[in-house]
Amino acid sequence: MNIPATDLMTALRSGHSTSPRLTWYGPDGERVELSGRVLDNWVAKTSNLLQDELDAAPGMRLRLDLPAHWKSIIWALAGWQLGMEVVLDSDDADLLVTAAPAEAEGGFDAVVAVTLPALAMKWPGDLPAGVVDYAAEVRSHGDVFMAHSDPDPQHPALRSSGGVAVKHADLLEGFAAGHGSGARLVVRAEDGLEAALANVLGAWTNDGSVVLVHRDVELTDKLLAAERVHGD
Repeated sequence: MNIPATDLMTALRSGHSTSPRLTWYGPDGERVELSGRVLDNWVAKTSNLLQDELDAAPGMRLRLDLPAHWKSIIWALAGWQLGMEVVLDSDDADLLVTAAPAEAEGGFDAVVAVTLPALAMKWPGDLPAGVVDYAAEVRSHGDVFMAHSDPDPQHPALRSSGGVAVKHADLLEGFAAGHGSGARLVVRAEDGLEAALANVLGAWTNDGSVVLVHRDVELTDKLLAAERVHGD
């Protein structure tokens, strides 16, 4: 039985697959644009890393200790494809994905270090023993994801910052923000990862796209015009 996240990824890699779906503006002039096809490719590789290298399975809890960022959204989608529960503000989880691995504490089965600059091919410096370097490992994994086990739509997909659980079956209806058809939205990273996830899911469900902007990036008229940003 498919869960909404799986159906969403199918839609992103099929209709309008070359159109921008997620555009990131980061510090120091960084701009990353992901089409539906490229987005699906990143999610598939990350899902395969989770399943094949980290033994992730449906029902396991994935702690995302990350800011709102395009890589954070990739990780959430990958976890959802596997039927995992994404946890945003608790260390009660099986796996930890973090941008600060030296500060990681707790009894996680595995820890993954994510370096945020787009062009980084590996973690800059030494990592604690046993920590997986996402940038160095993800590209070696397959471009197509095939789940070993069927996820349960009634299992939790997200544990929000308020501790509220959202089921996989309710992810696109109950959690995703409501946006009109074809909207191209600006989402501010400073509003947090939960808000970013709700907005990207809401936009994509209605054939839209998102421009995710770091707090240090000024939203100039030139930027908005270049990205053809508009509301619902």
